[in-house]
Amino acid sequence: MERIEPQPAADERTTLVAFLEYHRATALGKVAGLTHEQLNRPLLPSGTTMAGLLKHLAGVEEAWCSDRLAGEGEMEPFASAPFDEDPDWEFHSAARDTPESLVALYERACERSRAVLAGIDDLDTTTVKPNRVGERFSLRWVLVHLIEETARHNGHLDVLRELTDGATGE
Repeated sequence: MERIEPQPAADERTTLVAFLEYHRATALGKVAGLTHEQLNRPLLPSGTTMAGLLKHLAGVEEAWCSDRLAGEGEMEPFASAPFDEDPDWEFHSAARDTPESLVALYERACERSRAVLAGIDDLDTTTVKPNRVGERFSLRWVLVHLIEETARHNGHLDVLRELTDGATGE
């Protein structure tokens, strides 16, 4: 996925989607070319791995766009994941996935999100599914949250990539 700088003077929706796309491409760039072992090397005391972060980001896309925003439910493996038994399942299970399958999972989740987002023009449109206390979130909030979540984890990916093979950069 090519990383494209967001336009400096676009409308709000275009700007939000462009920043999300920019950060999605950044995440894929951070894991590009790494082996299974490198993606799963825990280099921080928390045990966080690049594989776990990428699978988590796929789950975030699924939860917010496909499930909450569109009400379509999440794709596998998230739909049947044992989150009640292991709230961090995506981080723990990623070690069993190949680098190719993790990238494909994230790309599929992003494509499903794009399809949902393409069908909603109004940033004030709210999620179909509310949270546990009945609150619904606007598309604007969902986009900002996806940008925040992806950008934050890109920082983690950046550090882990540098610790893995010395690669640095945006």
